Amino acid sequence: MAAGEVTAVSPTLSFSIERMTEHDLLEVVEIEERSGLSPWGWDAYHKELQSPEDVIMLIARVVVADANLNEGRGIAGFIVARVVADEMHVNNVAVRSEFRRQGLAAQLLQTVLECGRLAGARMAFLEVRAGNKAAQALYHCCGFEAAGRRRRYYSNPVEDALLMSVSL
Repeated sequence: MAAGEVTAVSPTLSFSIERMTEHDLLEVVEIEERSGLSPWGWDAYHKELQSPEDVIMLIARVVVADANLNEGRGIAGFIVARVVADEMHVNNVAVRSEFRRQGLAAQLLQTVLECGRLAGARMAFLEVRAGNKAAQALYHCCGFEAAGRRRRYYSNPVEDALLMSVSL
C-alpha cells in the first residue's frame, strides 16, 4: 500500500496513510507518551523531519465516512524508520489504544517496509522489548524473525531487547 491510500476498517471508519508533517508532531508525541515507548519527544521527531532523504515518517489518519462522527478525526498511529545504505531501521511504531487490534500497525509496518524497499533497502531491522509479546507477534506476522538480543537495552524499566530482521 502506498502512502496516501485509504484502508477501510469498518463501514464508518477508515484510515489514510500519509507522510508525517510538522503539524502532526503534537499528536505523535501524545501517542508516543500513551503507548509507553522510550520517549523521543517533539524535538527528536522534528529533527528527523529535517532529513527527509533517508527518513520515512508516516501517520495513519482517521477518515470518518459518517459526517455525524466528527470526533476522533486525528492521527490513529505512526511509524518512523530510517534507511542507511541498503538497510532500514524501524525506530518507532505506535497506535492509539482505541484503534489497536484492527491491523493498523501491520498496515503502517508493511507500508514503511515497501517505502524502504523502493529506497534501496534490502534488510529491515528493529528492536522490541523482550517482554512485549504482542509487538513480537505483530513483527513476526510481517515477516520479521529474531536475529539477536541486546542486553539491558531499554530503561524504565530495564529490559533486554530482541533484535528482529526481515529481508526486503
